[in-house]
Amino acid sequence: MQAKTPWFVTAWLFLGFGGLRDFRDLAAVRTYRLLADASPGYHGGVNPQGFVKSISDANRMYEFLLSGMEMDADNNMAMLDRELASMRQGRAFLALVNDHIPKTLSGLENMAHNLEVQDKPISLSHFETLVLGIVYSAYQARRQQRDVEQQAWTEVLGRLTNVTFVDLRRTNAKF
Repeated sequence: MQAKTPWFVTAWLFLGFGGLRDFRDLAAVRTYRLLADASPGYHGGVNPQGFVKSISDANRMYEFLLSGMEMDADNNMAMLDRELASMRQGRAFLALVNDHIPKTLSGLENMAHNLEVQDKPISLSHFETLVLGIVYSAYQARRQQRDVEQQAWTEVLGRLTNVTFVDLRRTNAKF
């Protein structure tokens, strides 16, 4: 099945989480399943269909990201809102970010390369990973002290972002 990357997710990410406040306004957009390779029951809720299975789940992910995240010394992400983090969906989201997103620069570079050489649209199972990889790269770029390291993380962030835009152009060209 070919993925049709939802344009509103990319717009939401790259416009600073600004104008789009509620995914329910986009009722015409199909719901989507993501991260198909996650193991069932991982950390209280990530199942084979992924974290986002409905517009409501997309709203929840948006809420988690908007509430703020921080990175610890072991490069694990945590939500600033402890109440959200303690929810079953919050634990599942953090498990997704901390267990399924590459943590190293080389891992994210490999992910970017694999997606760049693909001739077909990004599958839905990889879109969630891509979006969260972008978020993770942005946090890493901001946290680096040395200019060389910050530049390297910024470059992988740009590559992952570019993959998203190329995929959107490819997908929208078919309409």
